[in-house]
Amino acid sequence: MKRIHVDNYAPKYYSGKWSWDSKKDELHFEPHNDLEDARERYITTNTFMFMRAMNQEEELIFRQEFVRPESSFDNDTVVIYDIRDLVLFMMPSEFLTFKFVEFMHQPAVYRLLHALIIYFEYFLRLVEFVLIRRDELSGQMAQVQSEQTNDMKRVFSMYLSQYRMLVARNYSVIIKGEGAMGKYYHMKEIVNISATIWDKNFHEQFLACSIQIVWIAMHRRAYNIIEMEMNRLFRSEHFVTSRPEYLTFTPAERSLLYGRNSKIVNYRTQISPLIQELEHIPEDDLPILWIGERKYRGTDIRIMEMELEYIVPEPQLSLIDVAHGILGHPKKLYNTLLELDWPSVRYSNFSKKHDPFHIVRQPHLDIPQIDATKMRKMTKHYEHFYKIHGLYEECPRQKIFKWLRRERIIKFYRSGGLLTNIVSRCEKELATKSHGPRVDQIIANYFKVKSRLRKEATYGDDAISLASSRVGNASPRKRKQSLELHFDH
Repeated sequence: MKRIHVDNYAPKYYSGKWSWDSKKDELHFEPHNDLEDARERYITTNTFMFMRAMNQEEELIFRQEFVRPESSFDNDTVVIYDIRDLVLFMMPSEFLTFKFVEFMHQPAVYRLLHALIIYFEYFLRLVEFVLIRRDELSGQMAQVQSEQTNDMKRVFSMYLSQYRMLVARNYSVIIKGEGAMGKYYHMKEIVNISATIWDKNFHEQFLACSIQIVWIAMHRRAYNIIEMEMNRLFRSEHFVTSRPEYLTFTPAERSLLYGRNSKIVNYRTQISPLIQELEHIPEDDLPILWIGERKYRGTDIRIMEMELEYIVPEPQLSLIDVAHGILGHPKKLYNTLLELDWPSVRYSNFSKKHDPFHIVRQPHLDIPQIDATKMRKMTKHYEHFYKIHGLYEECPRQKIFKWLRRERIIKFYRSGGLLTNIVSRCEKELATKSHGPRVDQIIANYFKVKSRLRKEATYGDDAISLASSRVGNASPRKRKQSLELHFDH
């Protein structure tokens, strides 16, 4: 990643001014960072203040202590882990509890954030399409919509509803509180008493962090639209605050964006739009609920596209020519705040013919076929043969405790702790007289990293390789159990 500030050392003297504090009867130093406009330094997300910028010292602390290490998988590309770590560093200090930090590192939360990024990638494109059509249908040179345009809008709305089903499926795994999510469930097992206040604060914090993660993943664009839609998805329209910067859609536009399953009733019986999608799932869309769990077998091209888009890891998205914001982009094109560094982009010589990361090509909607809905009715679904399991890089408890000590670490370095740069590191290596770690320790560290990064595909006693099953040496019909496919995140 590129550095925001040119220098890679902490400033010796801080910029600010001294003033006399009459209450404490002592001098008080006010740094210029605290005197800057709050809108440039912070951004408000659901009443919580998140940092939107870093000074030179904060950047050094973040890069030295909290950035994903080089030994991690696909360290040279931007993945959800990088965005999550940046948000954890810039979120308010009241979020730093063990339960919340551990919750943000759970695989179920990762899958939900992944589905949200895919959904908002398509949602923002559709909102832009709606605004363009609004301009085309108004004014003196207004255009008349044809029946084919209405059919195309119905297909777009159906596609967006399918992405909402994927988000709702992953969200329901969390709110059910089963398995690893049981410790975060609001109802205590023995006494059956709901921790209402704790669960409310926990949900608000997670929602604010999700908005920040999706916003950063979407190149930090359309913040108000992301915040409005995120609150609508997880709450309902009754609890979305009316703000002047939020867009207002007409009934026809709302029907296109929110789908036909979105119903508004009395707020006492209102359920969130995500759960409404799960209550009214068409029979043709039922295989969507198994995306990422089973390998789809059928002739529905739409479900195949969604499955490919969901199970392909972020670093390999360029191989299928799909863009999910900044996911899968090289880190050398971004700075510490994961903002695009345009000089690096220009030196990369991207063009419309050579644009694997969709930087030159603008986000667009592919026009669907006119008879797309009729073709889906003629598709067939078959019984699955393979199960899919994601390989996740587990977060050690030491890292979670390190996040809990974030404020103390920052305070330590600000009070005189040494921030390692290239000069101090060279001086330290020249001053030391040790010969480095022992050979057996180097080998042990190597095997530790190798075991974490390399895949171990074991399929039980009747082991069958994936390659042999593809060429036909062993038919999956003869197997009693489903073959397990593994993919990385």
